[in-house]
Amino acid sequence: MITITCPKCKKKHNIDKNRIPPNKKIIARCKACSHRFPIQFIDKSHEKIEKLMPEGNRVARSISVSISKGGVAKTTTAVNLSAGLALAGYKVLLVDSDTQGQDSYMLGINTKAGLTELLTNELSSEEAIVEARENLWLLAGGKSLAGIKRLIDRKDFGGEMTLAEALTPLETQYDYIIIDTSPGWDLLTVNVLFYAKEILIPVSLEVMSLQGLVEFLKSLSSIQKYRNQVSLKYILPTFQDKRIKHPTEILNKLKQLYGEYICNPIRYNANFPQAPAFGQTIFEFSPGGTGSQDYRELVRKVSNDNSLFR
Repeated sequence: MITITCPKCKKKHNIDKNRIPPNKKIIARCKACSHRFPIQFIDKSHEKIEKLMPEGNRVARSISVSISKGGVAKTTTAVNLSAGLALAGYKVLLVDSDTQGQDSYMLGINTKAGLTELLTNELSSEEAIVEARENLWLLAGGKSLAGIKRLIDRKDFGGEMTLAEALTPLETQYDYIIIDTSPGWDLLTVNVLFYAKEILIPVSLEVMSLQGLVEFLKSLSSIQKYRNQVSLKYILPTFQDKRIKHPTEILNKLKQLYGEYICNPIRYNANFPQAPAFGQTIFEFSPGGTGSQDYRELVRKVSNDNSLFR
């Protein structure tokens, strides 16, 4: 079975791939809204990639990785989720909206331009975006984004749509646009939430992180009063250590409060802080480790495709 999403109503359908001629375009009809759209089953068996996607109707899913607290593996999650989706055959744009610009470092890439230059129209998207890996592109962050916050603040109206105006034209080029936000709450974070449609919140299994979760959800609620298209989709527990009782208690509390949103936890792993020193994702640094296993599971969850990496 393989999953396809209707480009009109976003309803997901599971289809037996054996019933579809490989590499041949056909017309599908959504059972939910009756919309007809072309699809093509692309069989790349030599790459162990099989995908079914609407031809010419690609609209990227926009996912913000956010929380009002640092040290919860937010950037680690944004980078490795993006890398995992790319390994699965999806075209992914990773956007770093943090002034720290750590996504470039984690991927081992030196960039001379990025999100700042795109937002100021100094460079086109082709010039500002760099290819980080196969199927994975990066729009880098960095210190220069501090100036963008001042630019947004000076706008008389529509400042909250600055990021959306720049990224929306790119949606037909990618399957996913993943945005790594800063750990605080600022004008760029507000911009991200006026663009993204799905929110993934990493939560380390500690008390202070829970406080950050609560504060972020309050802020998200204030955004939803003006933009109901953005919604919480995933809460990702991180730094799970089963040898210690306290994290398990916090995980159980999270499940009790937010059960429908909880993803399988990311286990504590010493490889996570080591991989960036080599400019590698967890899949490159420790492909057989628990970290890779856990982020593969997250990729399956987000893509709604349990067949990936099997």
